Amino acid sequence: MNGRRRRLLLTGAVALMVVGWPLVGGPAAPTVALEDFRHPDADGFPRGWEGSRSTATAKEAYAVHTEGDAAFLKGARANQRVYTRRIAWNPRTHPVLRWRWRLHSAPEGAEFFAAVFANLDTDVLFIPVSTKYVWSDRKRRGSVTDGGLFGAAEVVVRSGRHPLGAWVEEEVNAYRDFREIHGHDPAPMAWGISLQSGPGVEVDFGAIEVSAE
Repeated sequence: MNGRRRRLLLTGAVALMVVGWPLVGGPAAPTVALEDFRHPDADGFPRGWEGSRSTATAKEAYAVHTEGDAAFLKGARANQRVYTRRIAWNPRTHPVLRWRWRLHSAPEGAEFFAAVFANLDTDVLFIPVSTKYVWSDRKRRGSVTDGGLFGAAEVVVRSGRHPLGAWVEEEVNAYRDFREIHGHDPAPMAWGISLQSGPGVEVDFGAIEVSAE
């Protein structure tokens, strides 16, 4: 990993269907909600999402829940990630990606607790070129791991299993991170978003949004 990549800028935040998204013409909204999990299908699975291995088995591990006025996706005992290609945004005008997640339980020695993939491009084989933002048990926050030829580059945005049972929010500059890690600009429109609960982990994923800087 060269010095340029180690200077990757990550900001941990303290703290839906694309609505009104101007694909052509007109001013872009300062903040755009990508997913709020308020539109599950008949099985309680987020509408428009798929499993990376099997959507049928993904529905056994991921389900939409509600808590007060908020909806979220719960992942438990998952062995795959879930993704959607219906989310599209321009990472140049809206580079800042935000989400919230909540860890309930994880086995000792878990490789990771949860991950959010920003899929901003595809390669010549149309395989997504992704940055994988990870909540890790032991890896240092801010550490970056090259994904190699076919894997996603991994960036640790949170380390340690605390706070347990509480929502925490994250904020990253996905456009800047992509350029720093992958060495080129992403596609004009993002390919989509993926989410993954770690093996044996129970974790919730809340609303996802992007904004201008």
